[in-house]
Amino acid sequence: MGSYTSFEELKCWQACDGLKWYIREEVLTKLPKHERYELFSQLLRASRSATANIAEGWGRYHFKENIKFLLNARGSVAEILDHALEAKSWDYIDDAILTQIRKDCEKCLQLINGYIRYLRNQNERQ
Repeated sequence: MGSYTSFEELKCWQACDGLKWYIREEVLTKLPKHERYELFSQLLRASRSATANIAEGWGRYHFKENIKFLLNARGSVAEILDHALEAKSWDYIDDAILTQIRKDCEKCLQLINGYIRYLRNQNERQ
């Protein structure tokens, strides 16, 4: 993992980026106009925050700082799921979309957690 030249090569960033695009295409387009500055905005910011935090942590070049931003990214992924549950409760999205979001969030969290473990192990070796 240490030989990557860009955060874009990180599997956790790629998974979160895919989730971000899925949210844009399958959820944001289905929200009613009156949710434009509420749920729409919250989902968009959370999905952007997940990838942005991974990128910012990668750019820090220090294990502990990187982990801090990965924990923030993990929180953003959980926030995405919470907003998706809200969208489903208002019937803005269907069960299939919520199921896909759950699956994508789980994958993102697993990859972020794996990267955190890797960084903690690297930090202990120094």
